[in-house]
Amino acid sequence: MNKVLISVVGPTAIGKTKLAILLAEHFETEIISADSRQFFKEMTIGTAVPSAKELARVPHHFIQNKSITEPYSVGDFEREGIEKLKDLFQKKDIAVLVGGSGLYVNAITKGLDEFPKIAEGVRASLNKDLETFGLTYLQSKLKELDSKYYNNVDIGNPHRLIRALEVCISSEKPYSSFLNSSQKQRDFKVLSIGIDAERSIIYERINTRVDIMMEEGLLNEVTKLQPYSKLNALQTVGYKELFQYLDKNWDLEFAISEIKKNTRRFAKRQLTWFKKTERIKWIPHNYKKETVFELVKKELTNLQHE
Repeated sequence: MNKVLISVVGPTAIGKTKLAILLAEHFETEIISADSRQFFKEMTIGTAVPSAKELARVPHHFIQNKSITEPYSVGDFEREGIEKLKDLFQKKDIAVLVGGSGLYVNAITKGLDEFPKIAEGVRASLNKDLETFGLTYLQSKLKELDSKYYNNVDIGNPHRLIRALEVCISSEKPYSSFLNSSQKQRDFKVLSIGIDAERSIIYERINTRVDIMMEEGLLNEVTKLQPYSKLNALQTVGYKELFQYLDKNWDLEFAISEIKKNTRRFAKRQLTWFKKTERIKWIPHNYKKETVFELVKKELTNLQHE
């Protein structure tokens, strides 16, 4: 087993794309994106898709390869991602995975957990609850049935809430009890590198990124997507807040402040997820690339001797 997947993780706006490209260039390999929002070709500015210049430096996979109108699950990504890795490992000993979506990273590195069959009518009932009582109702229901998962999940994402609740209701067990219950065998080893910074620095980077997104035309991007605002892919930070503005529920200044606030909350949940993940080698956001290359070289040697 001499194939290694270097997984670059960390909170949003911390600089994962930059490090992934540096590593891919250094090892002359390719990048698989595990960012669940960057799959969609209609969403560019609000998902911080790598620039054309960045994409040209090394080959990237799973960047804007789907439409928001196409159903695409984490299970689909696991299957397609593993197939792509098999192809890459035919010609490379190392590949790079990058993304802040912990569930999608785990889908590749560990494999998805096995969940019970969902009872008939449960999902339809939860969707009706969402429509009738709103998102806060689902949030409180999940907090009651599975407080552990509630503290880790993006509670602003109705798709994730409904998925967890349908498992809780169908099995009469917490959704979190099915997580990490089994790990699939992979024919490659994983080296995880996490980028971190003080909370104040992360929040400052997030606020700056949102301002830049607005300057680059995020409002125009969201306006074009307004006819599709109910799709699952668009129930995400940066889009749902501006839909509120376009629907005349909020003013623009408040919508932007909510994007920043919700992104900060998302970053906090990302860090909670990754800090609980074993064997991540953490580096500071202001790393020197030579130091990182030395760390990776050392860890690759250790992996080969395990």
